[in-house]
Amino acid sequence: MEPVTRPRVCAVIPVLNEQGAIGPTVARLPRDVVDVAIVVDGGSRDETVREAREAGAIVVVEARRGYGRACQTGVEHAAALGAELVLFMDGDGADAVEHAARLTGPVLRGEADFVLADRTGGARDPGSMGLHQVLAGRLIGFAVGVIAGFRYRDMCAFRAIRVRDLQHLGMQDMGYGWNLEMQIRAARAGLRVLEVAMPYHCRIAGQSKVAGSISGTWRAGQRIVRTLVTVGFSA
Repeated sequence: MEPVTRPRVCAVIPVLNEQGAIGPTVARLPRDVVDVAIVVDGGSRDETVREAREAGAIVVVEARRGYGRACQTGVEHAAALGAELVLFMDGDGADAVEHAARLTGPVLRGEADFVLADRTGGARDPGSMGLHQVLAGRLIGFAVGVIAGFRYRDMCAFRAIRVRDLQHLGMQDMGYGWNLEMQIRAARAGLRVLEVAMPYHCRIAGQSKVAGSISGTWRAGQRIVRTLVTVGFSA
């Protein structure tokens, strides 16, 4: 995947210790849809950086911790390249990145402003998503519908939005609340939101930083609830 002078679509992939998964994830990105892949590494101690580079991605090392921080850093690099649209995804291979056009297409055609993958509406590999994740997504989506006017079905990280629209949202959360904050702010800003049913796979390798441990799940859950309260009920 060779960088172009002024990419139209940049994939932003925050990672931490995704050896064995990030290479195949970048390789699966359709080259006729994604111009540049930007992998933002949060301090991996394995071969993640090497794999990403060998797969053709631009690798940015972000010393400051935080999922949202990594996403923001990726957006800044995409903007510096002149990208029109950013496509966020996880680096574990679970997102159906081969279908990226189903998210970027509606934005580029002017049919929507913010497009997200809906894992609950698509075919899921056995064990790829727990029932608690489905129910949590629906519950939080209902809450966002009450406070922001759009009822989401899922909180999938696989999503597409124009760089200028994202910059106008004024994102603040640099942790695991990043995705939810984006969804709340996008709804409040009146962006045309579209959720697209997409397949969802089991991660290719490694262990989830959130669902892979009780402590990770607890920390992420606390951050999401805090974001729902602070962003959802702010003026």
